[in-house]
Amino acid sequence: MARTGVIVTGGASGIGRACALALAETGRPVAIWDRDETGAKETASFVAMNGASSVAVTLDVTDSSAYPAAIAASRDVLGSIGGLVHAAGIAAPQAVRDLTEAAWDAVLDVNLRAHAMLTKALLDDLRKHENSAIVAISSIEGLVGQAFIPAYCSSKAGLLGLTRSMAHELAPIRVNAVCPGYIDTPMLADATGGDMSYLEAFTRRSLFGRLGLPGEVAAAVRFLMSDEASFITGTHLVVDGGATAVDR
Repeated sequence: MARTGVIVTGGASGIGRACALALAETGRPVAIWDRDETGAKETASFVAMNGASSVAVTLDVTDSSAYPAAIAASRDVLGSIGGLVHAAGIAAPQAVRDLTEAAWDAVLDVNLRAHAMLTKALLDDLRKHENSAIVAISSIEGLVGQAFIPAYCSSKAGLLGLTRSMAHELAPIRVNAVCPGYIDTPMLADATGGDMSYLEAFTRRSLFGRLGLPGEVAAAVRFLMSDEASFITGTHLVVDGGATAVDR
């Protein structure tokens, strides 16, 4: 497996943190990018406990002017950059009837625009290494609809289109996406406001009768980032406990 460094956005918690730890377990150095400085540093310390080099970089992924310095700081510690996992994301629940332009722009900027702009900024690094790979954290909400999160659904569907487009342009860099289902993360709790009726409904959707774990999504990401996925590009892997496989 390639040992080039990986940048993980949104790595301060949830799926992003789990991805950073899963990659570190294979010996890959990881840069944790997040606007949550405390959480990013905590994740970096966990990565270091696995014996992998790590650095926490505090930034807002929507601020592309901050990318050059953040990439340089990451490269200095990791030694090389051969991977990107874009796990940064926000939901901002607002149905269309209540949707504001600011909320729409905020979600699309973090979830979708940042992935394209960051990939562009990293191209020189990624092209230097064999088996470089990119994984976007999309969602089953990019495949099915939820009435109260139209901006989120749009951004996650957009990531799937962007994945296919970039795979076409950037080969042999591999570009894929993972579509998590209902995963037990702080973001899910925030999006539902802790409403147990939503959480119970999400649990029933899974064929296993439970929410997914961040580490289960991270395992799929680790596979797609690895040399074992050397002939996989331009596609997405659904990790949802069967929620979208059947009508329940």
